[in-house]
Amino acid sequence: MKEFDFENKPIVDIANEIILESVKRGASDIHFDPYEDDMIIRMRIDGVLYDYALVPASHKRNMVSRIKMIASMNIMETRLPQDGAIKSRIGGRDIDLRVSSLPTYNGEKVVLRILDYSKSLQGLETLGFSAHNYEKIIKMTEIPNGIVLVTGATGSGKSTTVYSILQKLNTRDVNIITVEDPVEMDIAGLNQVQAQEEIGLDFATVLRSILRQDPDIIMIGEIRDTETARIAVRASITGHKVLSTIHTNNALNTIERLTDMDVERYLIGTSLNGIISQKLARKLCPYCRILRPTDDYERKLFKTVLHEDVKKVYDINKEGCKHCFKGYKNRTAIAEVLLITDAIRTGITTELPKEEMRKLVYIDGETRTLLEDGLDKVKNGETSFTELYKLVDIETDLAIHEKYSEEFAKKQRDIKNQEKKNENHDEIETINEDVQEEVNDEIKDEVKEETHEEEVVPILDLNNMGNNPSPVETLDLDEKQSEDTINLDEKQPEEIEILDDPGTLNLDEALEQDPNKPVEILDLDNNTPEEVQTKETHEEPLNDKIDDYIIIEDETPKENPEEKTPEIESIDNTTDLSSPEDQELNSGLQEVPFIDETVDL
Repeated sequence: MKEFDFENKPIVDIANEIILESVKRGASDIHFDPYEDDMIIRMRIDGVLYDYALVPASHKRNMVSRIKMIASMNIMETRLPQDGAIKSRIGGRDIDLRVSSLPTYNGEKVVLRILDYSKSLQGLETLGFSAHNYEKIIKMTEIPNGIVLVTGATGSGKSTTVYSILQKLNTRDVNIITVEDPVEMDIAGLNQVQAQEEIGLDFATVLRSILRQDPDIIMIGEIRDTETARIAVRASITGHKVLSTIHTNNALNTIERLTDMDVERYLIGTSLNGIISQKLARKLCPYCRILRPTDDYERKLFKTVLHEDVKKVYDINKEGCKHCFKGYKNRTAIAEVLLITDAIRTGITTELPKEEMRKLVYIDGETRTLLEDGLDKVKNGETSFTELYKLVDIETDLAIHEKYSEEFAKKQRDIKNQEKKNENHDEIETINEDVQEEVNDEIKDEVKEETHEEEVVPILDLNNMGNNPSPVETLDLDEKQSEDTINLDEKQPEEIEILDDPGTLNLDEALEQDPNKPVEILDLDNNTPEEVQTKETHEEPLNDKIDDYIIIEDETPKENPEEKTPEIESIDNTTDLSSPEDQELNSGLQEVPFIDETVDL
């Protein structure tokens, strides 16, 4: 057992560490058991209690007080039982627990139930039901009205199965209302009611109000008494789908239990759609399980129940490994699923004898017994005979199989044939999906080939392009390159062709012809296609001082400076124009009348 330093470590940190370690190990419950000299802390992992730590007698009251404090319970009250809840974030994880305290002779016993919603959120198909049983569950839950019951002992996973079914049924077009005590899992989209019998809000009272809330699906946490059972059955025959749980051992006993609650047989036969009776078996660790030969009794069970010769099975490795806890890891469902048929409905309403009802349920109803489902999981290496012996009444189920051996053999052959048909159907659907995808791809390729001729892309003259590569002309892919495509190397870089004036201008020649004639300097970046249209651009700037500019003669008549003052920006006379060409340009620009007024452009 783990030892804590209670003298030097705060009790708050110790309590948090115990809770967090329990969650990491996958425990479902934490027990604080008081004794005269100390307190033992135990964890229930996969259904079995294991000792975890020891609390000295001098600190056990402090430990209980800390648990009750974080559960919002009265730490001063030690004579009466109390209930509380813990919703907190410890060690970076969201923790949700239910806490119960009970006064004993040696002090208060506290039990923490860890609520793990991960299984329900993963879906119904992950709970371990066989393919045959899963198909029957889907069928019974798809019926628009009627009642579906999940049965089993406490801790057999009934709530997990019910919540998984609700997750599948929870859509925007239905109104789902639940009445629970307590509400174990908060699900978005559900209207969940907490029953409180101390104030008169019991299951029967809530159910009467629920029927006036226009529900489509009703979930009852547990059918505990006759009144609740009657209301649930009557609600199911008035067009509502009802889910609930009840404590019985198998499907046949569930029918007898409802009749013992004074529910009329005709109501049971009319409203009941299906029964899911289940137990939880620990799963063998796939990393360390051991293969061993079967003994005579085990081979007899396989031969009688499954009609198969099984010579070897997997068993537990008691040493365990790093992936498991003493050879087991998680649990799986061993289930008995009854889908109500017309023959079974008639048998319920006509009060057939129990023996005839048993034949209807297990033979005509094609219901696999708990022993049959358990042996199938042992054969597949999911669990062990040790677990099966603890959960199933071997002799009772074996007697049923021995009495109806031929009928069971025929039923199993029919089930296997149906499963093979389903597998073949799934394979055919998969093949059809693959073929359809190939056809779709071929159609896409054909459409692409047809539209390929219409695609237009820019064509570049990669062999003759200069320093400024750009698309020259847009051509159709199936046509030859146009003869009008321009070769950028045909003209000299110092010449540029102006569409409006086919002559060629050189900057020096323009200034020499008429130095006094005003010129216009245009910025190519800000110019528009209407003002200047060229077929090619300069590879280098015309002048060190005037980059990317074109000199264009101003052919408009000169205006009289006295009549209109041209708006020309002031030129800084301090500019040093060192080259002769720049000096000539400067002298030409200085002859333009100068306005001693800054014009805001």
